[in-house]
Amino acid sequence: MTEARLFRDALGIPHLRAEDELALAFAQGRVTALDRAWQIEVDRWRAEHRLAAFLGPSGLPWDRFAARARIADTAQRAYAALDPKDQRWVDAYVEGVNAGLPQGRAASPELAALAALPGALPTHEPWPAWMPLGIFLVANTLASSFPNVLWRAHVQATAGVACLRRFEPDAASEGGSNAWALAGWVTSGGAPMLAGDPHRVIELPGVYQQIRLACDDYDVLGLAFPGVPGIAHFAHAGTVAWGVTSAVAHATQVFEERITGEGTALTALGPDGPEPIEALEILLAVRGAEPEPVRCIETQRGTIVDDAGRWSIRQPSRVLSDIGVGAMRRLLHARSAAEVAAALQGWVEPANRVLIADTEGAVLRGTAGRVPELPLASRWLPQRAAATEPAPWRAMPPFEPVATIAVDANERPRDRPAHDFGDGYPSAARAERIATLLHDLEPVDAAELPSVHGDFVSAQARALTERLLRQCAAAELDADARVLVAELTSWDGAMREDSRAAGVFAVWRSALVRRLAAHPALAPLSAAHGAGGVLAPWFDVASRIAMSLEGLLDAKELGIDGSAEMLAALRSIEDPPPTWGATHTLLPTHVLAGVAPAAVPEVPPVALAGDRDTVCAMASIPGVTDRVLLGSVARWVWDLADRERSGWNVPFGASGVPGHHFADQLDDWRAARTTPVVTDWSLLRPAPWG
Repeated sequence: MTEARLFRDALGIPHLRAEDELALAFAQGRVTALDRAWQIEVDRWRAEHRLAAFLGPSGLPWDRFAARARIADTAQRAYAALDPKDQRWVDAYVEGVNAGLPQGRAASPELAALAALPGALPTHEPWPAWMPLGIFLVANTLASSFPNVLWRAHVQATAGVACLRRFEPDAASEGGSNAWALAGWVTSGGAPMLAGDPHRVIELPGVYQQIRLACDDYDVLGLAFPGVPGIAHFAHAGTVAWGVTSAVAHATQVFEERITGEGTALTALGPDGPEPIEALEILLAVRGAEPEPVRCIETQRGTIVDDAGRWSIRQPSRVLSDIGVGAMRRLLHARSAAEVAAALQGWVEPANRVLIADTEGAVLRGTAGRVPELPLASRWLPQRAAATEPAPWRAMPPFEPVATIAVDANERPRDRPAHDFGDGYPSAARAERIATLLHDLEPVDAAELPSVHGDFVSAQARALTERLLRQCAAAELDADARVLVAELTSWDGAMREDSRAAGVFAVWRSALVRRLAAHPALAPLSAAHGAGGVLAPWFDVASRIAMSLEGLLDAKELGIDGSAEMLAALRSIEDPPPTWGATHTLLPTHVLAGVAPAAVPEVPPVALAGDRDTVCAMASIPGVTDRVLLGSVARWVWDLADRERSGWNVPFGASGVPGHHFADQLDDWRAARTTPVVTDWSLLRPAPWG
């Protein structure tokens, strides 16, 4: 196997060039270990449910979930079942990781800080061959809708069916990923164009890795998961490009189990009566504390994942012993839209909506992944294990041509009912806004797309403000409240960082959320849910109320007087922020924040436009904090007329090591700009491996 050459552009983004695919996979693993050693080691510990062994008790919530969900075992099964060619590809990547880790670990300040803590474990173990599959599961296991199903079960159990109806699908003003496709006849270059941005928790280092992989068989650039070979979700291969958003599919069946017995001698009640189940006890190592035992139960339907031992999940990857590695490798070899669609027939999870375009002018859209064949009524809440058989997998409809413009923003696909696999979707307002902006730009040029990526008009803000102003027109207000109303009267719902009106709206919305959370009809939602710490964000009552505010304000059957609550929230405001950006600032997460805070890289408190439901998705938790915890973790524009007119951006940079291209893309990210990709090898600088 010949050694690959490493090049870097001005942003430190790695461009790899090799003669054959295996040498290229080795090089991808090696450069990832050099640039992202801390990140991929943490994800390795997550996959092995050993996070607490290194971090201490703060890692236990994740370890409990990972052990119960059998992430490591699923990854090992899927690795063992790989086609030999796919397995050799994964092996080459892992060999590269192990070659680069000694140097990458030595450069990591986080690993150094961890090693200095009392009771620290050595962090120099080589990776096992199955690890990339485990890391992919770490990144995507929670991307299914099953946490939402558990939330609904909690709502019904604590607040009743009438309350559950107010958290109905299609009304929530929540964020999600964006992607759009343009046929060549509506672009300035005359060829198709794709663009979008995935939305996740904003982490340090960033979730995605910009990279280019070139060998004799292909030349692909895009956004990879550090620790996973290939470029699965967003890529431009020269003659073809693709990008995804979540299909918001009900891909993981959820069952309400009845477990009887003690210890590991347990049975579950299935459709035909008591059934034997697999139960084992795992000791979770905890730095600085005694090991914690966790009981891991798997019924004939799935793994039980909650603290209460009540809910099991049936995941496609576990049932099939497949996470789609074959599809990932075949994607790199695709040369046309049809070949990308064919490669994605082997995709497993998470279920994604996919947009594809090629230089011949083809533009396709479709859904990839495995989902159970279930009617909508059976997706909304957990199914009773005693009365339900696992459903067969549903055949995906063929990809469809796009004539002009296609937008996917996680909304219900009402115009394509064959692709409706979900149990609930965000409002369609974000998708409609993107479509409007694109039509206004026709013909569309890649250089104009920051105005779409960065759009900060909130449909929820417009609707709620108009509703508040109608109530204020007939109400008696004191002088302070009238000043606030004056700020909102001519406001257009634009969540600009320099907008005082946006700040007033946000502080009023937070006050309203807090009032509703304390309302007798909704206060029971704050009861203990028993799902476990990793799933706690899905049970955050303030966040759930904020997403469904409009419906809850109409909930007279729950005893909620929406008009009175809105006016009371307005009257409670004392000190609104001078602008939205004064409080709406970036707060990325880092796993050492509560363990070794001095080792957490400093990121300036960047003031940000946007909100949770805007195209420029910068999500806070109204009623709790205005700080931005979730949003766009990458932006991409793939121009099929000329790959060098394409662009990309991540919140931070190519490297996970402060001082080494760690945060040099932050200003562009804040402004929703992308930087041009570089494909001319003569414009790249050769870089040493050591």
